[in-house]
Amino acid sequence: MAKYIYQYNNWPNFTWNESEIQVILGKVRYLQGKLFGQMSALGFSIKEETLLSTMTVDVLKSSEIEGEKLNYEQVRSSIAKRLGLDYDESVYPGRDVEGVVEMMLDATQNYDQPLDEERLFNWHAALFPTGRSGMYKIETARYRTGEMQIVSGPMGRERVHFHAPPPQDMRKEMAVFLNWLNNNLKIDLVVKSAIAHFWFIIIHPFDDGNGRIARAISDLLLARSENSAFRFYSFSSQILLERKLYYKILQKVQHSEGDITEWIYWFLNCLHRALEATEETIGQVLKKAQFWDLHKETVLNSRQRLMLNKLLDGFEGKLKTSKWAKITKSSQDTALRDIKDLIEKEILKQEESGGRSTNYELRDFD
Repeated sequence: MAKYIYQYNNWPNFTWNESEIQVILGKVRYLQGKLFGQMSALGFSIKEETLLSTMTVDVLKSSEIEGEKLNYEQVRSSIAKRLGLDYDESVYPGRDVEGVVEMMLDATQNYDQPLDEERLFNWHAALFPTGRSGMYKIETARYRTGEMQIVSGPMGRERVHFHAPPPQDMRKEMAVFLNWLNNNLKIDLVVKSAIAHFWFIIIHPFDDGNGRIARAISDLLLARSENSAFRFYSFSSQILLERKLYYKILQKVQHSEGDITEWIYWFLNCLHRALEATEETIGQVLKKAQFWDLHKETVLNSRQRLMLNKLLDGFEGKLKTSKWAKITKSSQDTALRDIKDLIEKEILKQEESGGRSTNYELRDFD
């Protein structure tokens, strides 16, 4: 059986072909700068709104890569509350949501702080507040003490995809990793983000949550590369779209003798596609800002403002009077009055699809 990268004598002295990654690194750096310039020109409230939207998507998608689906409203509300922004007080995020939000925000908002063992353990404890992963009890806020294999397939016919380094090496392996992460200043920080992601996944120091923590470390280093806590793109969203390739490249390069060019090349290209995709997110935020600028003199009650913000954020499903009443905790009559008022103000309109029940949608305001 082929050896793993950590079983070679030169571990963890990674090598890569600088000329192969130079062009795509230049493109990534250019887009980072362009995007940052575009956002800097916008007002503070729009930047906050973009940050909230981006972080919400990032938390949702990073969990989804691991097969865990979190509630959008809970995640958004938890992030907004922690950032000191307006949030829906009727939404109560669960401990699992609060934990992953806490970790992701600490990584990106405190990007300039060193990443040490204690901080990593705090992240891990936040991810697993009950000390369990699903039905299984796991070791939290400490390195694993058992062997770790990545397997798939039915019982009795499991296929081993990866066997991580032995548990007795965890403290030594992580000490080398953290020392490099905090002190090696020679490598471009975007490339460093790629290496750190791969290196952490290979060590696999925890019982569970290694993927999410690896992505949080990547986000921390990307924030350092931009020297900013404002995040305008979601790297995890792009990884989710390319999940099969993500695992395929990891599996291939884990058997390398130390050359990780292929991994870095894929990582930078994936990041470049994530940066390109942000134009849509920013477009949505700008549209929302444009809407509120248009209606800054319009008299609206708090229920209407709440529901309009939900519609502008991309309301899932059809908007009916019953949904309005439920979300705003009002009666059906009040909900209908609110909606009719917005129709008269030419903000909402009735959907043309007909059917038994009446649905409503925002009017075009471009």
